[in-house]
Amino acid sequence: MQALQLVAPRTLEVGTMPDPPDPGPGEVLVRIRSCGICGSDMHYYLEDGCAGTSAIYPSVLGHEPAGEIASLGAGVEHLKAGARVAVEPALTCGLCQACRGGRPNLCLNSLFLGGVQGPGLLREYAVVPAHNVLPLPKDISFADATVIEPLAVLLHSVELARFEMTETVLVMGAGPIGVLGVAVAKLAGASRIIVADRVEHRLKAALEMGADAAVHIDRESVRDAVMDLTGGLGVHVAFDAAGKPDSINTALSCLRFGGRLVIIGIPSEQFVGVDLWQAMHHEISIHVQKRSNANDHEALDMLRRGQIDTARFVSHRFPLERGNKAFETIAEYSDGVIKAVVEL
Repeated sequence: MQALQLVAPRTLEVGTMPDPPDPGPGEVLVRIRSCGICGSDMHYYLEDGCAGTSAIYPSVLGHEPAGEIASLGAGVEHLKAGARVAVEPALTCGLCQACRGGRPNLCLNSLFLGGVQGPGLLREYAVVPAHNVLPLPKDISFADATVIEPLAVLLHSVELARFEMTETVLVMGAGPIGVLGVAVAKLAGASRIIVADRVEHRLKAALEMGADAAVHIDRESVRDAVMDLTGGLGVHVAFDAAGKPDSINTALSCLRFGGRLVIIGIPSEQFVGVDLWQAMHHEISIHVQKRSNANDHEALDMLRRGQIDTARFVSHRFPLERGNKAFETIAEYSDGVIKAVVEL
């Protein structure tokens, strides 16, 4: 089968890899039709690794897939061949302490289909457990369905933040995760949402998705803007979608007493200096996040109800043979890109 393979830093090529085996009991074979490109994919592409895990060459990235079931393994009776589905890329055991405690994203035996533990989904076919697929309504396209996985991440972010209606929110970074963070905060009832970035078209997209104010970080102080907009109190919740030392500490400085910071973005460095004195003085709660936590059904429901404007969010689509161009476009912030999807 064909796959988009990372063969060196900043270099992807369409190549062949072995076809997957026939699905075993409780498994399905999925024909991948569309797969979104995530920030963690970009770390592997640009930096030769992600969160301390080195890239391997060749490897297949991509963990935001949708497609259709090609065949069923024994015992799978609730699905049919040809069914359109989204795919959860984390294969969890369901038996360990984390899974049984309602934290499958922390599964001790997890296998993540994203490039290193297991091949990602920028390939034609994949065998996955039947419980890892989510049937799609007819009116949700494959490209729109790639939004389910990152949207589920943001829903988990809101859980970690213990967000309450009418609270104020700061989003650092207006890439795909940050823009979705704006949309989710708006739906959750935020009274004011402030977004900060240095890319003009991303700030515009965040405003279109529901932000009340946008701060260009190269032109003005984020903290000054936040204090002006909150009467000098600061925000209740900050989501850091950039993963940079400066963005994390700026977010900390913008929180009011008892505020909550959720770090979603993945830092390029292992050790990030954090202003703990500031956090202590204001008794700030700091959460770091690992993917989503079984939030995909809720994410699908939001798409079904039309609560996320996927037409604004999914800005670019590339065929598999132009997959390298998709990654280049994201890396260069060019052509007004927000979210790029590769279609097979």
